[in-house]
Amino acid sequence: MTAIIEFREASKTFGTGTETFTALDRVSLSVERGEIFGIIGYSGAGKSTLVRLINALERVSSGAVVIDGLDISTLPEKRLRAVRRDIGMVFQQFNLFRSRTVFGNIAYPLKVAGWPKDRITARVTELLAFVGLTEKAWAYPEQLSGGQKQRVGIARALATNPAILLADESTSALDPETTADVLRLLKRVNQELGVTIVVITHEMEVVRSIADRVAVLDGGRVVEVGTVFDVFSDPQTVTAQRFVGTVLKDRPERTDVARLRAQHSGRIVTARIHDDGRLGTVLSDAVGRHGVRFEILYGGIGALQGRSYGSLTLGLQGEDAAVDALIADLRTVTEVTEVDTEEDAA
Repeated sequence: MTAIIEFREASKTFGTGTETFTALDRVSLSVERGEIFGIIGYSGAGKSTLVRLINALERVSSGAVVIDGLDISTLPEKRLRAVRRDIGMVFQQFNLFRSRTVFGNIAYPLKVAGWPKDRITARVTELLAFVGLTEKAWAYPEQLSGGQKQRVGIARALATNPAILLADESTSALDPETTADVLRLLKRVNQELGVTIVVITHEMEVVRSIADRVAVLDGGRVVEVGTVFDVFSDPQTVTAQRFVGTVLKDRPERTDVARLRAQHSGRIVTARIHDDGRLGTVLSDAVGRHGVRFEILYGGIGALQGRSYGSLTLGLQGEDAAVDALIADLRTVTEVTEVDTEEDAA
């Protein structure tokens, strides 16, 4: 795969003189052609600014942004318009024209691009079928549900056959069931049309559902980037750990530790799950090899991209030396933390 979007030490500063604010600080990042790439961060992390650099609605203060091999950082506005035609945008609040029908909203970018009427009709009809809104062609936005409005937004963003689709918090205004429907549609856009999608969100569940890779933004910097499975199963930064924790609580809280201590007289450990089966093998041999009995006291296990991840909190009972030997075996295949105090679970 080759990069279709590249940030090369890209920074963006707003203001002048002493009244300046750095929204993005030396961001280096690449998005591969054909993937779904998630960009996640809390409010103020720089996500929206990053997206505006991709379609050149904002210019970098330093560094470069390269789109499909072309450095757009210094291009004149006339040439930027051609670049933007190859980039579709899906918005959080839909941004539909209230006075236009569904058909008219989807047709709008094609009219602006100068398409002939017959081609516009054929293209809009094709997109309505793709997003499942053929019967809503002549309805107005106020007659649609939130999910239907976002489907119109996606169809409009795809009208000119862009190579890149930017989805900026595109599910934040939707309920969970509708969010799942929209995410499935975005997945189809990627798989069936080959469109590269950049998903900007503060919701880790969105990233987990559809992204191939993810970058974590914090304070205008990329603090972690990797496959979604790697970031979920073994987050390396505090920010990433906080996001993962919103989806999967993989370790007990302090109050849970106190309860576990009251219910279990043995030693308590937390072991990570990395889907290679070795943890299960060690545990299945625990009794026969070490004479140690184990009990699953707490667990957080999820499935992602066909693999399992998470952790198990185990109660181990047996002779101290035998338990030590089992913990040593576990540490040869995964990360193990012994939970002795409330602070250990924090």
